[in-house]
Amino acid sequence: MKFKWRNVLIVLGLFLAVVLLIDFNRRMEELDSLTAKLDSVRAEGTSVMQTQDALVTQVAFATSDQAVEQWAYQNKMVRDGEHAIQLEPSGTVTSTPVPEPVQQAQVLPTWRIWWELFFGTN
Repeated sequence: MKFKWRNVLIVLGLFLAVVLLIDFNRRMEELDSLTAKLDSVRAEGTSVMQTQDALVTQVAFATSDQAVEQWAYQNKMVRDGEHAIQLEPSGTVTSTPVPEPVQQAQVLPTWRIWWELFFGTN
């Protein structure tokens, strides 16, 4: 049998093509994995930025005069010239009785009970 260089080069070329194809497939899988991680990091970064914006807004409100006034009124403080008024009940307070609704039992004949048991209500 005669050794042909042409056949050797074809086999070598096919082997090289298979190796390159396997390497390309591995790189594509790695690219997909890294793309998924990138999307995850971008979503987390967006979430962090939105949280930061919300916190900056809260800090800006907390340091404003409006927040101080709101806090003072909630703690029953008054401005100059205002008078705090607290209403106190005089004497004893009686509660108004609430009437309870009367449940009237509806008496059904026996045949009606069996009818509804077998055929349901109309």
